[in-house]
Amino acid sequence: MALVVMCGQPCSGKSKAALCLVEALKESESKHQVRIIDEACFHLDRNQSYANMPSEKNLRGVLRSEVDRSVSKDSIIVVDSLNNIKGYRYELWCLARASGIRYCVVYCDVEENFCRKWNEERREKGEASYDDSIFEDLVRRFEKPERKNRWDSPLFELWPHREGIEKSSSAIIDAVSYLTKKVDSKTRDVKILQPTIATQTSRFSDANSLYELDKATQEVTNAIVEAQSQALGGPLNGVSVGKDLPVINISRSVGLPDLRRMRRTFIKLTGQTSLSGPPPPSDSESAKRMFIDYLNRELGTS
Repeated sequence: MALVVMCGQPCSGKSKAALCLVEALKESESKHQVRIIDEACFHLDRNQSYANMPSEKNLRGVLRSEVDRSVSKDSIIVVDSLNNIKGYRYELWCLARASGIRYCVVYCDVEENFCRKWNEERREKGEASYDDSIFEDLVRRFEKPERKNRWDSPLFELWPHREGIEKSSSAIIDAVSYLTKKVDSKTRDVKILQPTIATQTSRFSDANSLYELDKATQEVTNAIVEAQSQALGGPLNGVSVGKDLPVINISRSVGLPDLRRMRRTFIKLTGQTSLSGPPPPSDSESAKRMFIDYLNRELGTS
């Protein structure tokens, strides 16, 4: 149903805000399952995870993969991590768009000196904290979310050092309202991301369709290879691969590697087109007809 991205400097109160948001969501009329995804889910130490760029990249990859597996139209996922890189927030936004769900960012806006103080207090109490060098590096590289960016919008801002963090905080209330509001034709203030061919997984997953398409395109490819061997490099005109099917008219000799590449491209395009058009062919004859038409357009004499 929704993906919520927590964002903020290290030790800015993101985890507390995430817990307050989850509690508020559970107390709302929404019956959707709510789940937090964070480093603790994978027993990852924050200092080790941010010790160097490869470790940090691995951490983001682990979290992103878990988000990808978890997002659905039946749950609300809260990503409780720094999410400090705008490019990474864009990747999470793309996951939400691919799933056709709502998306928002909850930002804990805290000045660096407060974050630094809270980090030191946690260390003194023996709680999870950042090493000074890692803390300073993360503060330096933080990329603040901006409302004008679609991957940072809508943006709900909290100011923990001034107002604290409670379930009753205005930003929490606004976020809950946005995430749970029923959408109809008159709704204008809630945006549900729409999947595109570039982001949505192809619906071309029926086992029989896949089998028939693969088999049919291979048969056409084999027929072309055989016909070319007999034509001794000349053009192929009027090659038939079956009754009631279009004939193959290819103006030049095409090598097997090129035929295989075009076959893979055709299979991919067929799956993508099925997202917004008719379903892919489920029988061999239809698949052959489509593939022959495709080859004639790409390699034909006209």
